[in-house]
Amino acid sequence: MKLNHIPSACQTKLRQGTVIPAMPLAIDEKRHLDQKHQKALIRYYLDSGAGGIAAGVHTTQFEIRSPEFGLLRPILSLVSQEIDNYSNKASGQILKISGVCGKTFQAVDEAALAEDLGFHAVLLSLSAMADSDTRSLINHCRAVAKIMPLFGFYLQPSVGGRDLSYSFWREFAEIENVAGIKIAPFNRYKTLDVVRAVADAGRENEIPLYTGNDDNIVADLLTEYLVPARDDVKRIRIVGGLLGHWSVWTRKAVELLSEIHACTAGPGLPIPGELLSRGQQITDANAAFFDAANNYKGCIAGIHEVLKMQGLMAGTWCLNPDEKLSAGQLQEIKRVHKAYPHLNDDEFVRANLQRWLS
Repeated sequence: MKLNHIPSACQTKLRQGTVIPAMPLAIDEKRHLDQKHQKALIRYYLDSGAGGIAAGVHTTQFEIRSPEFGLLRPILSLVSQEIDNYSNKASGQILKISGVCGKTFQAVDEAALAEDLGFHAVLLSLSAMADSDTRSLINHCRAVAKIMPLFGFYLQPSVGGRDLSYSFWREFAEIENVAGIKIAPFNRYKTLDVVRAVADAGRENEIPLYTGNDDNIVADLLTEYLVPARDDVKRIRIVGGLLGHWSVWTRKAVELLSEIHACTAGPGLPIPGELLSRGQQITDANAAFFDAANNYKGCIAGIHEVLKMQGLMAGTWCLNPDEKLSAGQLQEIKRVHKAYPHLNDDEFVRANLQRWLS
């Protein structure tokens, strides 16, 4: 594998499994970048113990690419600089992932920008390729992989993704410069397609799988997938998460993943029933944050609301003024906050907020 842009320490971390929040965009009421709160968010993720940050992705709002706002480069530059500043002071390196989207020309251009700004890999959205066949999609992915290590992305159709077949993922897994795959179709059948495709390509030890199924986080991470091979059975796990849900209550996400890794460290270790129950509580919280009741229309504003409640954002504004909380969503967010106090990291944020904002 090439992966020449990814430091060896980050490659190890990536394959072992880590927490990668999909970073939201902090703006003010005039829809200008709020650098103070954006930096605070980045510092919050780093101090929480996240192993990487993904920026320029769906949670960061695809509208940052619009000439009206022109925020793609400023956001990526800010994230890269803040991570570098942190890494220079602390031991260890943090993985920098940039979202890439559009047709091939745009995607290649965005990958080159990410390379220029010191990112390690790109998360490739295929939303703009909705009408393309498998061969065109693979050619598109190969073109981007020539520029930067590639994180595959199975985005659910409800928020702009498209169906991707087993045959697509089987060919995708053969691309040399693949750093990982984010599985986020919110669909168990399609999740299995990706796992099986990577196994059948013989890349299960080289391509780490990350859950993006915010509705099934704990179960995804606890499950050992048994994929029949020629003379044996391949045992495969989803090792970490690259999640919009983990852009809130991130400290608790880091603790959760550490706990799950301890439970899955050896064969036959028992899975505590409490952990499974907590997984369903996390799914309930995600339904409120992501506005599942309204087909995810308020998902970004919902994330903003949780961060605003903690003081990490000044408001819930989105670049698209029509993106806002749905009717009843705020009440749902307050319900899950009250119902599951053990899931939030409010105390951790209170103790560090002023330092992050300074």
